[in-house]
Amino acid sequence: MSPSREEEPAQAATPPVTVVMPTYNEAANLPRMAQAVLDLPLPGLHLKIVDDSSPDGTGRIAEELAEKYNDGAPAARMSVLHRTEKDGLGRAYVAGMNAALAEGAAYVVQMDADGSHPVEAVVRMLAAAEESGAGLVVGSRYVEGGQLDEEWGRHRVLLSRFANSYVRAVLGTDVKDITAGFNLWTAATLRDVDLDSLDSAGYSFQVELKYKALRSGHPAVEIPIRFEERTEGVSKMTLRTQLESALVPLRLRFKHH
Repeated sequence: MSPSREEEPAQAATPPVTVVMPTYNEAANLPRMAQAVLDLPLPGLHLKIVDDSSPDGTGRIAEELAEKYNDGAPAARMSVLHRTEKDGLGRAYVAGMNAALAEGAAYVVQMDADGSHPVEAVVRMLAAAEESGAGLVVGSRYVEGGQLDEEWGRHRVLLSRFANSYVRAVLGTDVKDITAGFNLWTAATLRDVDLDSLDSAGYSFQVELKYKALRSGHPAVEIPIRFEERTEGVSKMTLRTQLESALVPLRLRFKHH
């Protein structure tokens, strides 16, 4: 009879994490990004692509990648949500986040498909959320240790820093990268905010969602990231988007004060 051994403590299961990644004409970037996300050491991770009928075939490529990564897997690792119209980044995120919540995600990550957000930081963001109990973890360019790609010109750096300072001053928030698009949310926070009640359709969605979460009593923490310049494709930032981003903080301030 073999000597008895003490049972090893059971390791906590990785909570279900869904990365929501909106795409529009990201055919050149998506295969690399999908592989990087699904290579993360998080067994409960799922990648959800939200494609706005990209004319360059991004949606078709996403379906092919989903078939590849789901083949033989005990549960789907990747899925694609096809939208028939391009009506803003915020609307795409709401659709993807609602789907992730309905499928049982405990955490939802917002991430760009252009490679500007460091995929490996998702692991640190999840650890920060579990350690702090925060409802939101921001991948921040503007806390100590955060960086911007050197290819950003001085004008873009100053504009980005001014935008953050402006929004923080108008809304009275301490979050240093309030405009950040790389965020991890708990399911409870997103449900409390009521995603369908959000007004912003464009990039200002990032600000409105954070502001409403903070007002609902969900604390935020920031971890430093290095923000990279996209290597393929073109930016979707338009003059109309920039104007909306400038007006939304004022609207939120007047609405809630």
